[in-house]
Amino acid sequence: MTVTVFIVSLLAAMALGMPIAFALIVCGAAIMLQQGNFDSQIIAQNMISGADSFSLMAIPFFMLAGQFMEAGGISKRIVGFADTVVGHLRGGLGYVAVFAAVILASVSGSAIADTAALSTLLLPLMAKAGYNKERSGGLIASAGIVAPMLPPSLAFIVFGVTANLSITKLFVAGIVPGLMMGGSLVFTWWWLCRKSDLPIQKRKTLREMMAAFKGAFWALLMPVVIVGGLKFGIFTPAETGAVVAFLSLVVGMFVYRELKPKMLYNLVLRAAKSTAVVMFLVAAALVSSWLITIADIGGDVVTLLHPLLGSKLLLMLAVTLLVIVVGTAMDLVPTVLILTPILMPMIKEAGIDPIYFGVVFIMNNAIGLITPPVGTVLNVVCGTGEMSMDDLMKGVWPFLLAETIVLFLLVLFPFLVTLPMKWLL
Repeated sequence: MTVTVFIVSLLAAMALGMPIAFALIVCGAAIMLQQGNFDSQIIAQNMISGADSFSLMAIPFFMLAGQFMEAGGISKRIVGFADTVVGHLRGGLGYVAVFAAVILASVSGSAIADTAALSTLLLPLMAKAGYNKERSGGLIASAGIVAPMLPPSLAFIVFGVTANLSITKLFVAGIVPGLMMGGSLVFTWWWLCRKSDLPIQKRKTLREMMAAFKGAFWALLMPVVIVGGLKFGIFTPAETGAVVAFLSLVVGMFVYRELKPKMLYNLVLRAAKSTAVVMFLVAAALVSSWLITIADIGGDVVTLLHPLLGSKLLLMLAVTLLVIVVGTAMDLVPTVLILTPILMPMIKEAGIDPIYFGVVFIMNNAIGLITPPVGTVLNVVCGTGEMSMDDLMKGVWPFLLAETIVLFLLVLFPFLVTLPMKWLL
């Protein structure tokens, strides 16, 4: 009965057009009423305690870093460096998009921010060079969702806090799967372009490559600082955010000199607004999460799927299909916040490595960012590229299929996550 109340109240609130955060609070209140222990003070206390986490301090810092990188010319130089390295290949700007997306992902951790930067910088260039606009937009959107898989992934931070897991381990475990996603896009783009008549740019000289590398050096140094700092325990994920925000500020203001003091107020304000949205969502979800634990909804789900607990593969396939369906209708962060407390008891009961599950779970939710009708990242590309969702979907399908294949490879072969994690930790 409690599971029914949870699902019906959540879906009803969303159907009324209520924002996800408020829908989660309504869902929590409905469970409390069903349990006969409604108390508004408990809701308020759980919202405050839910947001009171040191690990969540990383979110405002990375939001701020993203603003500084865009305004300070860091994103632009990463794209420029990528262009000098792979821009001479047939369909070279597509490879530039993937290469730049991987680098940006390892600095910002935000799929939306990376996609907005890439589509703004590259879509006009690709259209001018004669590339199919829909296919180019589909590639950029698909490359943008690599961000949740690579450190400093905001999705891993939210999942780690909700599931009470090591964020550092999640960061490290996501590196190889994230690179696999990028590799799948490179292969798919090559397959689509191999017989095309796309123009080929002149190969850049070694001097031009070195000049581009010198210009992008500080931007390229950030992923090394992040991964190295986490690997050797120099700083925590939250401290990583502070370091990246500080480096982005210094590089943008004093090295590239594109970030002006008068711009700081608006950039900080924009980052604060984005942070407030995420933090309020996290706080509201923690109300439902606490009540899910009290009402033992996770135990009910374990009982429901008990026949699958004997087979890790079947259970992972069932959960993967469930998240794929949910991901078409909900954004990444709400899905993580709602499903994590429900699924984790079952994952632990089945003896599945929770870090491995977290990597597969986040990749699944990341792919949901480019599946209609919600598809947040698709909406970003539609807005910046001035194209319809229907047209963009025609271009995104090959890349969506490639990344989904990577997802199921991780489900079928867990060692693709667990072995590299052991090597890197």
